[in-house]
Amino acid sequence: MIIRVNGQLREVDPPVRLSDVLDLAEGAVAPRGMAVAVNGEVIPRSQFPAIELTEGATVEIVTAVQGG
Repeated sequence: MIIRVNGQLREVDPPVRLSDVLDLAEGAVAPRGMAVAVNGEVIPRSQFPAIELTEGATVEIVTAVQGG
């Protein structure tokens, strides 16, 4: 199945959970300062393992950075 992660198309084998995608994208469990939205809806960190993605899902991962 095809999903979009931060604007990039990815082919993944279903079933795939949000936490699986984060492991692939970041190489680790979501660090502090990271926010994740699926299809435009911000997902609380506690729900990452429970969210199963569907064909065409859009995942946006943003990380706060310090500086100016």
